Amino acid sequence: MTTRKIAFIARIALAAIVLLLAAHPSPAQQPAAAKLDLAPVKPESVGFSSERLERLHALMQKEVDQKQYSGIVTLLARHGKIVDFKTYGVRDMVSGAPMTKDTIFRDFSMTKPVTGVAMMILYEQGKWLPSDPISKFIPEFANLKVLKGVDNTNGKMILVDPDHAPTMGELMTHTAGFSYGNSGTAADAMYKEQHVLGSKNLQEMIDKLSKIPLLYQPGTKWIYSMSMDIEGYIIEKLSGQSLPDFMRDRIFSPLGMRDAAFYVPDEKRDRLATLYKADDAGNLIVDPAACCGLHAGFKAQPDMPSGGGGLVSTTEDYYRFAQMFLDHGQLNGVRILAPSSIQLMDTNHIPINMLTGEYHIGTQFLRPGFGYGYNGAVEYDPQLDDLPDGKGTYVWGGAAGTWFWIDPTNDVVFIGMIQRMMADSSPNLEYMSRAAVYQALVDPAK
Repeated sequence: MTTRKIAFIARIALAAIVLLLAAHPSPAQQPAAAKLDLAPVKPESVGFSSERLERLHALMQKEVDQKQYSGIVTLLARHGKIVDFKTYGVRDMVSGAPMTKDTIFRDFSMTKPVTGVAMMILYEQGKWLPSDPISKFIPEFANLKVLKGVDNTNGKMILVDPDHAPTMGELMTHTAGFSYGNSGTAADAMYKEQHVLGSKNLQEMIDKLSKIPLLYQPGTKWIYSMSMDIEGYIIEKLSGQSLPDFMRDRIFSPLGMRDAAFYVPDEKRDRLATLYKADDAGNLIVDPAACCGLHAGFKAQPDMPSGGGGLVSTTEDYYRFAQMFLDHGQLNGVRILAPSSIQLMDTNHIPINMLTGEYHIGTQFLRPGFGYGYNGAVEYDPQLDDLPDGKGTYVWGGAAGTWFWIDPTNDVVFIGMIQRMMADSSPNLEYMSRAAVYQALVDPAK
């Protein structure tokens, strides 16, 4: 072989190595996490009134003073700038440890929108379509039946075939037929008998669900359900990673969500807010679930990571996620999703004839003007629903009272963090805070 041929082959080999390294960058070559300026700006610079925002502060402080909540953290942003970032009360009533901006909270169902973004990352990779049957990715669901009723003569369930196989789009909107086991049907009883939420891992959860009938014909009702936990299993199958690892690599690290995770390590546990609930007299007491409930108190990486309710985060963590959503899938140049994918999540997918107020969870009622997108609610016509938000506001909350909304019309993000397990008697702080925020937006055009 001539010297010239050897040199040519060497150049080709070198070029191939360069291309290979470009396609698979080392950790040092990975883009840095999105930087974010968390210093509050003067409210008037983005259309808010400093004087009127005091009403928001007074409302939060009043709830703490009246012992409705141990403590609260709120964050308000507009045009990607922090307008207001406040703490109230304490994160632990016994020690008196003050609530701080870096306090870690149990997000519970505020996990669902994050799982939705994880699903949309895989959607963009062509790994699933809304029209796909769920059984395409979970063969165990190929023979699911539908509960039609109960035979009064023997007490056995009457089961029928689904009119169509439940789809991925229905999974993303709580219309596939699954449940949390709280709707009072014979199928719901099976969720509790088999301790589905207490499964040792996601595969065991799927095996149990495959033997429980759907509550209704797919697409005909909206029942809050374990759909997003099922999504977590699908994410693991399609990505080849565990759900915690996938979220860390594809969402948390790129966005700079430093404390977002499925557990709280020992070195951070002093920042975890105590979880409370109200006793029969209305007094706050420590909720037993704080030590030995979901994921055993978030002390270790769970064997069954819950895509429906397993995350913890700080207020800043969740703000970074919400601002990415508001900025059409990117945060300060770090892109997680395309704008079209965010739009799919932020569009109502529930038929108008189902938006009657019949279907709800907590304070969130599906009704005219207030529907459901992918993994979160959508205010497609908020004024029709007597809400002050802008059109297209995406909103959800968690079982311990955390709440957020993302308002694309007014370019506003609001995060509220508390740790009180909610009940019918709980103050509707989410909706009260909306009135307090929007009455302070005196120059929306600014």
